Amino acid sequence: MLYALLKAVHVLSVILWVGGMLFAELFLRPALAGLAPPERLRLAQAVLARFFAAVLWASALVFGSGVWMIGRVAKATVQSGGSFSMPLTWTVMAGLGMLMVVLFGYIRFALYPRFAAAVAAADWTQAADRLQRLQLWVRVNLGLGLVILGVLYLAH
Repeated sequence: MLYALLKAVHVLSVILWVGGMLFAELFLRPALAGLAPPERLRLAQAVLARFFAAVLWASALVFGSGVWMIGRVAKATVQSGGSFSMPLTWTVMAGLGMLMVVLFGYIRFALYPRFAAAVAAADWTQAADRLQRLQLWVRVNLGLGLVILGVLYLAH
């Protein structure tokens, strides 16, 4: 029962995180392009503040539940007399997932504050440049998330 609950938390957190990046890239960014810089950049800053707060929780839940599920399977295998060897697909997902968490930390705690400061200063040129850099790294993280989902799909 606990394993099923943690797996549900894991999957829902991944959906929020990867789905949110996909939404931002495919729908929000193109819709914002038609706005004047002050409105576009203020709206982007407000949306990203909320999204990054949610992803902070989601990334912690994905990481924690993933480690716990792997540990639970390993423990059960060893307790039943077997030898645990983590499947390659799990290793790939865990490694890329950790990389995603690190990249999110860089996006949230290094890039986003610089962007938000430029918006607060009404420096629209600087804010636009910083948003572009932030978007690049979100795309990289989205790509990693999609690779993980592809690995998961191929494993089943």
